[in-house]
Amino acid sequence: MAEESLKSKTVKGVLWSGIGQYSTFVIQFIISIILARLLTPDQYGLIGMIGVFTAIVNIFIDCGFATSLVRKPDHNQTDFSTLFYFNLVASFVGYIIIFLISPWIAEFYNEPILEPLAKVQALNIIIGSLCAVQDIQYTIKMNFKTTSKISFVCTLISGVVGIIMAYSGFGVWALVIQGLTKQVLCTLCYWFFSSWRPSWEFSRQTMKYMWNFGNKMLLSSLLNTIFNNIYTLVIGKFYSARDLGNYSRANHYAQLASSQLNGIFSEVSFPMLCSIQNDMERLARVYRQYLRIIAFIVFPLMVGMSAVAKPLIIVMLTEKWIDVVGLLQIICLSMMWYPVHAINLNLLQVKGRSDLFLRLEVIKKIIIVIVLCITIPISIKAMVIGSLCTSLICLFINTYYTGRLINVGYLKQIKDLLPILLLALFMGLCVYIITLVIPGYLLQLIIGVISGMIIYVGIAYLFKMSELTELLTLIKLRKK
Repeated sequence: MAEESLKSKTVKGVLWSGIGQYSTFVIQFIISIILARLLTPDQYGLIGMIGVFTAIVNIFIDCGFATSLVRKPDHNQTDFSTLFYFNLVASFVGYIIIFLISPWIAEFYNEPILEPLAKVQALNIIIGSLCAVQDIQYTIKMNFKTTSKISFVCTLISGVVGIIMAYSGFGVWALVIQGLTKQVLCTLCYWFFSSWRPSWEFSRQTMKYMWNFGNKMLLSSLLNTIFNNIYTLVIGKFYSARDLGNYSRANHYAQLASSQLNGIFSEVSFPMLCSIQNDMERLARVYRQYLRIIAFIVFPLMVGMSAVAKPLIIVMLTEKWIDVVGLLQIICLSMMWYPVHAINLNLLQVKGRSDLFLRLEVIKKIIIVIVLCITIPISIKAMVIGSLCTSLICLFINTYYTGRLINVGYLKQIKDLLPILLLALFMGLCVYIITLVIPGYLLQLIIGVISGMIIYVGIAYLFKMSELTELLTLIKLRKK
């Protein structure tokens, strides 16, 4: 009964998280197409340059404290109020830092417009901190229904604002105001729908608890954020804004699929695995099942997007974005592993091993630096190929401690994932051949997507793959 209850709760969490992520995904996808048609690669490149610095500041504001509260079994009003006030103070400090270094950012990239852009865009840091606690509470309760609605509405309204501004000739400012509008709306909605309000209390004990777990998470997250954005930083510095714009679009579309799925499964898997962290046998069983289902969904999606990248980009964005195609094909194959990385790292957090989490991040970042130094002088395409190689190397590293903690290491995970990977690659090859023989980009895209779905699901059904059965079982369970 406990197993069924956990499954039911997890399915509902995945369902509502999925609705939120993918309804938002659809809206973002449509909005991004319209904006990309109205704007230029150079303007997207400018936004990417600023994003590196705001992302780093946000890590210092969070400090891993949010994760520490999610896994804390007896969180209370004092804990949440303490976190709220810490976030508020830290966000103001973060904004001041961005404000002061904005001239240096503009000088670093040799783009004067970055100074005012950074000062306005950084306001998101303060506004976002005001609703962080409410978001954490919804995550703890695995109540993604409300957050799904908020995300959808705010993305839609802010997207319309961005499109109107882009059409009216505001250029890069359309992207800045779009992001700011979304953050303001999200914050207002969280305060309206959530009954939680901060009380006038601050606990040193809570801060100590959060810091003991979060300090290593802070370093890990900082390393992760810097290296997630290092390609943007390097391309912006050593190549042109246009090159960075093409890379950011390729990365964006790959992330819209991979990261959205990663977001769904990560936010649901963490509290779910935390609830059974002391039952090692059950934890290992649920973990492996979860991993197979993630791969069964993510692998074909990313391989399929890589296969139809050319007709997809030309139909959506026109020929002016043709340089995105080659980058997108490679990045998709790299990002298909991200959800697998994420659930492995989630397990370390579930077991409270933030020390191992940090150690893994340091090792992986050393590898990334070595590969990046080799590929920077060659080309941007060489850099993203290097990123694919590091993703595969890091998969082995991430699974090492998973094997030590719950005896589900690299070989067991590869054995679980190999049939799904081979099926996805076969489907992708078939789709790619179809796009070569069919005339017309729109027809290639339509027939490629439909045939890919038929091939993948058909073969999975024919060979009675357990992942398809498990997925259908979870869907049936959800209906009960």
